[in-house]
Amino acid sequence: MNAPRAAEPWTGTSPSDAGGSRLQAPEHSRLAVDSSRPFGAHLRMSWWKPLVVIGVPPLAMVVLQVLLYQLVGVIEGSDDPMSATLTPLKFLAVNVSIGTAGALAILLLVWIARVPWRSLISAPRAFDARRLTYYLVAAALLVGAGIGVVALVAPDAPGWTAFGVTGTTIGMLAIIALSTPVQAVGEELMFRSAVLPVAASWVRAVRPALVVGLVVSGLGFAVVHGSADPWLFGYYTVIGVSTGLMAIISRGIEAPVAFHVANNVLFTTVNTVMADGEAFAIDRSTDSGDASLLILGAVNVAMVVLVWLRERRARPRAVSSR
Repeated sequence: MNAPRAAEPWTGTSPSDAGGSRLQAPEHSRLAVDSSRPFGAHLRMSWWKPLVVIGVPPLAMVVLQVLLYQLVGVIEGSDDPMSATLTPLKFLAVNVSIGTAGALAILLLVWIARVPWRSLISAPRAFDARRLTYYLVAAALLVGAGIGVVALVAPDAPGWTAFGVTGTTIGMLAIIALSTPVQAVGEELMFRSAVLPVAASWVRAVRPALVVGLVVSGLGFAVVHGSADPWLFGYYTVIGVSTGLMAIISRGIEAPVAFHVANNVLFTTVNTVMADGEAFAIDRSTDSGDASLLILGAVNVAMVVLVWLRERRARPRAVSSR
């Protein structure tokens, strides 16, 4: 990873990196993007605008999820639609609400700060589908290895009961395949594309700005998961900071999106097939986490290292090809 460039006088000029011409936009929409700063600290805006971007989408997510839960309760005839047990329709409601909140975060930032949406996906380079594919395969291998280690050393920690396949299992697997990637992308759009750079915009010096962005986005990610357990809260914070580092190192959200999709798809799939054919519940109460989460935290750190190594190798080739 190249060291972040020191703060330079802001000119509002377009980036010269490969694909930078694709980020061209009318002059009034380029004013919020500072190409002299690295991805994650590349936005400039009034102090109050980040507060809107940080606060509104998570609130909208919670409200939408509650409304969808009530709708699902009516459809399923449930007496307790807000229970932690995830039926296929309730799981779909969760994923739709998070995906919608992610899209709202991007639209809100584009609207109130005149930020070109492409610069929230990657900057100064263009979006790279090959990066996404490479990191998706690598993340699947790392997460799969982490699940295997947990199964060996702490099989009771995730709450798995027994392997079973029923109609509920098939329904859940279909919802996972169709909507969990949308949910994972939504969280990355909300916290890595939006919250990370808008929080960093409060600080002018680059390195402190990146630290502020990582802290705010990491803690925000942990808070919206609603766990009072210190192990779980710490684990969600590690995910938030790790995916933020992936975005900063790679100058885009392909790596964090790939990791998030692989992580959520694999874990929810295993949780589903190991629920003995029943709907499983998400327990985030106090004392629901334990030291086995250190294994999964290590998977996050390993992914950050992998991204750093890959980007370090790729950067000289990109420079020499110009």
